[in-house]
Amino acid sequence: MEARMITTALELPGYRIVTNVGVVRGIVVRSRSIVGSFFGGLQTLLGGNITIYANLCEQARLDAYELMCRHARNNGANAIVGMRYDATEIMPGVTEVLCYGTAVTVKPEQA
Repeated sequence: MEARMITTALELPGYRIVTNVGVVRGIVVRSRSIVGSFFGGLQTLLGGNITIYANLCEQARLDAYELMCRHARNNGANAIVGMRYDATEIMPGVTEVLCYGTAVTVKPEQA
């Protein structure tokens, strides 16, 4: 699914929603490794952006996003509206990242 067919808005400019396929989601649960925790801890001493955690979070978001897109494609959708992210710490060092939205089928609007 093309990135331009996924939006946080409730409509997709230039397209008309034909079918509401339903809610789709991608869920990833990640934990920090011992090495990552060690280097992340060192970076907290220096302050600023903690790149090892930022990279871990970005990868988890990307994986959840891709799972959501696959879920939508498998259900016959060609677009997703109302896309959001959510994250919850399940236990210390273990985080769930959820990406969800409404899968729809769209057609270009007639001019």
